[in-house]
Amino acid sequence: MARILVAILLLASVITAIGVVHARHQHRQLFVQLTRLEAARDELNIDFGRLQLEQATWAESNRIDQVARQRLGMKFPETADIVVIRP
Repeated sequence: MARILVAILLLASVITAIGVVHARHQHRQLFVQLTRLEAARDELNIDFGRLQLEQATWAESNRIDQVARQRLGMKFPETADIVVIRP
């Protein structure tokens, strides 16, 4: 009877040890995945900042004025061409 109990305890210890090794391995894999995802997040944050800066540059009123004048041939109307309509 004692041998059976020892065998059961030994088997339980081996199974527990395998479970601990498996849990540690899974923890390491998840930690590596977390590190990769954090690096990707940081890279995306940098790209987002760059895009916000680029958007602000493209939306500056001086730039819009320059494009309107050069590409579209737009200009401010002369004072004589301005008509004020009152209700």
